[in-house]
Amino acid sequence: MEQTYLAAENLLRYVVEFSTLLLEFFGICILVYTGVKSFIYWIKKNDAIRLELAQGIALALEFKLGGEVLRTVVVREWAELGILGAIITLRAALTFLIHWEIKNEEKALEK
Repeated sequence: MEQTYLAAENLLRYVVEFSTLLLEFFGICILVYTGVKSFIYWIKKNDAIRLELAQGIALALEFKLGGEVLRTVVVREWAELGILGAIITLRAALTFLIHWEIKNEEKALEK
């Protein structure tokens, strides 16, 4: 029975680590794509550059935050959980501030 438990635990750890890496990778891809697209907008002097960049950063942060939340599944020590909690709090605060910036930028573009 203990062998089955250890096998299941190893499988869970593998799935969580792979999924976390996948979510982190998606976040990075979105951020790079948004950066390139915003650079092109900057060259063309498009007024929507700030809005596009903020939306891309917010989406990338959501994926990165999802990866951090998933990582909490396999945490074994309180110190690790504290560090993950701090990272999650910071990323959530950044996401909140970016969404606030998006709302302000959308209002500015409407004028």
